[in-house]
Amino acid sequence: MIIMCLCHHHRSICQPSFRFLRHFKASISSDPEWDLVKILDGARISNPRTPLMPNNLSLTPRSSNDALHKRNAEITILGRHDKLEEAKNLFDEMPIRDDVSYNSMITVYLKNRDLLGAERVFKTMLQRNVVAESAMIDGYAKVGRLDDARKIFDSMSQRNAFSWTSLISGYFTYGKIDEALHLFDQMPERNVVSWTAVVSGFARNGLMEHSRKYFDLMPEKNIIAWTAMVKAYLDNECFAEAYKLFLEMPERNVRSWNIMISGCLRVNRVNEAISLFESMPYRNHVSWTAMVSGLAQNKMIEVARKYFDLMPHKDMAAWTAMITACVDEGHMDEARLIFNLVPEKKVGSWNTMIDGYARNGDIAEALWLFVLMLRSCSRPNETTMTSVVTSCDGMGELMQAHAMVIRLGLEHNTWLTNALITFYSKSGDLCSARLVFELLKSKDVVSWTAMIVAYSNHGHGHHALQVFARMLVSGIKPDGVTFVGLLSACSHVGLVNQGRRLFDSINGTYNLNPKAEHYSCLVDILGRAGLVDEAMSVVSTIPPSERDEAILMALLGACRLHGDVAIANSIGEKLLELEPSCSGGYVLLANTYAAEGQWDEFARVRKRMKERNLKKIPGYSQIQIKGKNHVFVAGERSHPQIEETYRLLQQNLQHLMREMGSTPENLLLVD
Repeated sequence: MIIMCLCHHHRSICQPSFRFLRHFKASISSDPEWDLVKILDGARISNPRTPLMPNNLSLTPRSSNDALHKRNAEITILGRHDKLEEAKNLFDEMPIRDDVSYNSMITVYLKNRDLLGAERVFKTMLQRNVVAESAMIDGYAKVGRLDDARKIFDSMSQRNAFSWTSLISGYFTYGKIDEALHLFDQMPERNVVSWTAVVSGFARNGLMEHSRKYFDLMPEKNIIAWTAMVKAYLDNECFAEAYKLFLEMPERNVRSWNIMISGCLRVNRVNEAISLFESMPYRNHVSWTAMVSGLAQNKMIEVARKYFDLMPHKDMAAWTAMITACVDEGHMDEARLIFNLVPEKKVGSWNTMIDGYARNGDIAEALWLFVLMLRSCSRPNETTMTSVVTSCDGMGELMQAHAMVIRLGLEHNTWLTNALITFYSKSGDLCSARLVFELLKSKDVVSWTAMIVAYSNHGHGHHALQVFARMLVSGIKPDGVTFVGLLSACSHVGLVNQGRRLFDSINGTYNLNPKAEHYSCLVDILGRAGLVDEAMSVVSTIPPSERDEAILMALLGACRLHGDVAIANSIGEKLLELEPSCSGGYVLLANTYAAEGQWDEFARVRKRMKERNLKKIPGYSQIQIKGKNHVFVAGERSHPQIEETYRLLQQNLQHLMREMGSTPENLLLVD
C-alpha cells in the first residue's frame, strides 16, 4: 500500500493517494505514523492548499493508540511546514500524549527558533527521554546557554551521538575549546559527524592547523567531512589549500562544487570559478545563484547577466543579486528593466530599487516606486521605510513617511527611528526630532548620537551635553561619531574647557583613537576662542596619518577670524599644496587677505583659482510651503519672488542678529 501511495505522492497526485489509503484502511498497521506522515506530507507539498486531513478521508482509528499516532503525525507535518500555532493548538488539545507527542512538539518549537516554547513543553514532561533531552541540548547550545545544556547532559541516564556532538559544537561555537576537546576525548564512541564537528569547530576559531590535524586523524571520512574541511579552509582565507583539497576529494556532490565555486568568487578567482562551474556534472539553483551573485559582486555585470539569462529556473536570490549589482554600479535603467521582469516581487527587491534610486539622487523615482509598492499590496518593512525617510525632500513628505511608519507599527524600530531623528533635524524641525527620540523605547548609540548631533547643528550645545550625560547614565558607551557631535557642540557655544576635557576622554576614558575629524573640531574650538597658538600646537601633535585638509581649514578659519595673516599665509600654502583642487581653501585664504586689506595677495589667490579653473560651489537653501519646494541658490536671482525675499531679509535679519547678540562678520565672498 505504502509503495502505491508514495508513487502517487512523487507524481504530485494527491487524491489517488487518499483513495488508496481509504481502500486499504483495513490493512493499516497498528503504528501508522510513518504512513500518514509520508502520504499527508506529500499531499501538502504537491498542493499547499490541500487540507491536512481531507474531509472525504474516512479514517476511523481502531484504538486510542492509533488516534494518538495520527495526532503525532499531524504535529510533525505542521512543524515541517512552519505552522507553529496550528501544531501548538493541536498539541494543547490532545487528551493523551506519549513520548512522541512531546518529542515532536519540542522539535517543532526548535525548528521555528522558539526555544522558550520548547523549554515549556520539556519541563512538563513527566518522564524525559534521550530524544527530547538531546534536542534541548542542541537548542540551548546554539544560543549559548551552555550551562543549561550541560545540566541536561550530565543528568541523562543514556546519551547518543547527537547529544555529545551538539554540546561539543556549542562549546566550539562560543570559544570554549578546552571544554569541547575534553568532552570529545570522553566520547565512548565517535562517528564521522562528531569528528567533523571538531574539524569545523577548530576552523570557526581560526585554528586551521588543529582542524587539519583532526581531519587527518579521522578513521573514516565521508563526503560531508571532506566538504567541511574545504569550507573550513575557504572560511579562513586559505584558498590554495582549499582548492588542492577539493581536487583530492575521492567524490564530490553538488554542495561540494557550490562551496568551492563560491569560495573562488569570494577571492576574485573568477576564471577558476567559471572553469569549475562548466565542469559540474550536475547543477542546482544554488549553483546558478552562486555564479550570478559572485560575478555581480566582482562587478562583472555583463558576465553575470549572461549566466543569469541562462538560468533554467531563476530564484529570488538571483533576481536580487542582478538588481543589486546594477544599482551598486549606478546602472539604474538596467536595474529597472530586470526589476520589471521579476515575476513575484518580494519586499527585498522593492527595497533594493527604492534605496538605489535614493542613493543615486533620483528622489522622485524612489518615492514613486514606493507608491507602486503600496499599490501592489506588498507590505513595507523597516528597510523600506528607512530608504523612504532618507529620500524625503521636504517636511511634508517626511511627516507623511512618519505617519506611514506609525501605521505599519514600526515606530519603535530603533534603526528606522534613528533615521527619523536625523532627517527631522536636517529639515529644521528639532522639536519633532526630540519627540521621536524621547518616545523611542530602545535607544542605541546611534539614537543618542543622532540627538546630540541634532542639538549641536541647531546651536544648542548645552542641550547636547545634557543628552550625553543621560546617555552615560543609561549605560551606552559613546563612539567616535558621538564625540564629533559633542566637540562640534562645544565649538558652536564656545565651551573651550569642556571641549578640551571631552577630547582628552576619547582616548583616556573610552580607549578610542582620535581621528582627523576630532582634531579638526578641537582646532576649531581653540581657533574660535582666539587661542591660535594652542591650535597650532595641537596640529603639530597630530599623527601624519590623521592630517587632512579639514584640520588646516579649521586653523585657517581661526586665522581669518582673528586677523593673523602671517600664520594664515603659511597654513594656506600647506593647504593648497595638500589639496590643490580645494576651492574652499582658496576662498578662505583670499577672504583672510581681503579682511586685512591686502588686496595684492587677494588678487594673487584669485588668479591661481582662475588658472586652475576652480569655482566655489554655491550653497542653497530649500523650504517647502503648501507642498511646493522653493530652492534659493546663493547669488542667483531667478526665483520669481527673489526681490521681495531680499527686501524682507534686509529689513529683519540684521535686527534679529543684533537681538541675539551676534555681530555680522566683515566677509568678502568670491565665486
